Amino acid sequence: MRIIDKTPLQDENGNINIIARIQGTLKYGLNWFAELEAQKTVIAQLDRSLEKGFVLIRNFTLPDSEIVIPLVLIGTSGVSVIFVTPVKGHFEAKGDQWNTITSTGSSLPARRNLVDLIDKLARAFHKYLESQKIRLPVPVDPVLIASDPGAQIESVRPNVRVLRSDAINQFAGSLLQARPVLRTNSIYDLANRILDPKSPEELLLMSPVNLDEKPASRAQAIFNAADESVQFNPDELEFAFEDGSETGTPASPSIVEPNPARPLPRLKPAPQKKKILGMTGAQAVLLAGMLVIECCIVAGFGIFLFINQ
Repeated sequence: MRIIDKTPLQDENGNINIIARIQGTLKYGLNWFAELEAQKTVIAQLDRSLEKGFVLIRNFTLPDSEIVIPLVLIGTSGVSVIFVTPVKGHFEAKGDQWNTITSTGSSLPARRNLVDLIDKLARAFHKYLESQKIRLPVPVDPVLIASDPGAQIESVRPNVRVLRSDAINQFAGSLLQARPVLRTNSIYDLANRILDPKSPEELLLMSPVNLDEKPASRAQAIFNAADESVQFNPDELEFAFEDGSETGTPASPSIVEPNPARPLPRLKPAPQKKKILGMTGAQAVLLAGMLVIECCIVAGFGIFLFINQ
């Protein structure tokens, strides 16, 4: 499996230093680094199970937006958008809900609706593909994976595919055995098109491709260029990243799309929260707390050196 890592703030060796970790936490929330580590666990398992012919794009940021698509897995069976969570505990995935099951057996909405989040990320990614005149023969598959064995999940007809850690290999096997809808040599073309988006002017010059036509060229099995050019506009998705309650994590983005067959309506911009030096209140508090801890460490080290002189 070919892995293309687009994770922000990491060095060329794939490491994230302490400064970059603080920056990422301030920008993406407290769950950011833990979710990156969880991704590594799942990627390693998928890499062992999936043979050549699969491409995985990690943490791809949609152009002209702050929307990060965690994992995009491209194979002969289609395209999956995967969100990996390191949560522990007892949960319920029911329809579009993500609930926490208490010790008494009652079900309460979780502070962060992961089912709704991955569903909307998949739809945002599908919208991006459409803007690039990429027409897939099957819909984008949203997948939620819990990487920690301590996560127990009860699935009741959820809107997305929900997997526990012990089902990752089974998921990979199902992809290998699924009916092929994309040709292997077109998968890399698709990955390149995703990573290198075309401008509206370039899209106008692209020749339309008939999906029903015999696959004479490498890209004909995937790309169906429409007559009109639709530029990707993240504002139409109404993605408003707000502070997630007490956790300080980005809340689930909101997309208004009652009917997937209809185009998204033009929405009013989400109201902007008052910021301090370009940061939200929660981010400023987090940064202040980190500075206090850093000062305490430096002061303690100085006292230690003074005593031992």
